[in-house]
Amino acid sequence: MSTDERATPTSFGALTDTGGRRAVNEDSVLAHPPVFCVADGMGGHSRGAMASAAVVAAFEALARQIDADVSGVEVSAGQVQAAVVDAQARIRSDLGLAEPESDAEMTAGSTLAGVILTRADERLCWLAFNIGDSRIYRYSGGTLSRVSVDHSVVQEMIDAGEISEAEALTHPMRNMITRAVGSGVEVSPDFWLLGAAAGDRLLLCSDGLINEVPEAEIGQTLAGGGTARQVSETLMARATFRGARDNVSVIVVDLDASSQADEVTAPRLAGAYDPEDTMPREYAR
Repeated sequence: MSTDERATPTSFGALTDTGGRRAVNEDSVLAHPPVFCVADGMGGHSRGAMASAAVVAAFEALARQIDADVSGVEVSAGQVQAAVVDAQARIRSDLGLAEPESDAEMTAGSTLAGVILTRADERLCWLAFNIGDSRIYRYSGGTLSRVSVDHSVVQEMIDAGEISEAEALTHPMRNMITRAVGSGVEVSPDFWLLGAAAGDRLLLCSDGLINEVPEAEIGQTLAGGGTARQVSETLMARATFRGARDNVSVIVVDLDASSQADEVTAPRLAGAYDPEDTMPREYAR
């Protein structure tokens, strides 16, 4: 499935695929400039698909709110958090639940990796946020960097020095995440605020891509020529060629090299922030 491009200072390619082994696609994607999101559902077949669709629906509502008055509306970390709360309420409603379930009883959930092109102190920037192990990468100035930090058991083991990044790829607990948007307790994303530069290329993806395509190869693909859509198609093709054991979702977003920051219309970020700084992971907690 692909998403059409809109008139925007960004260009993009957005794809999601069931993969080579799964019967149902539990991933969902949103490309509604200036909002871009990938959601990877869990809970088994229809419940996982429902959960990721609920996440996308909540952020589609936020994107339409921004559309309604792009010259005056402010976007904030609080609005992103409100969209997460909305998504959790939608999931519980679809499950027929009146109240949140405990972690142990959580029956449906989804990851979330997203970015919003916005302004902070008159400067163009990316507001990035994540829950779970779907990822955000940035290719800028010839360098690939991983923006997001996985909420997963293996990431905690990496942080503790117990295993390496390479060992995490085959660890038996590699699919266990520690935070999700779902029917359980309320959660908050981690946030990053990144100064945007003409020529930036961002990648949002589910772990179905990471599990098949090495990070170095992802970087080489992002560094190569082609439009955002062509690059997203190349990444998807590389994952499916290797068998795509899981659903695969890819969004590639380019900030057009010809764009001038002072000519770009983008929602303002509520509050005074320096877009050269990264928001601490605890910002919204």
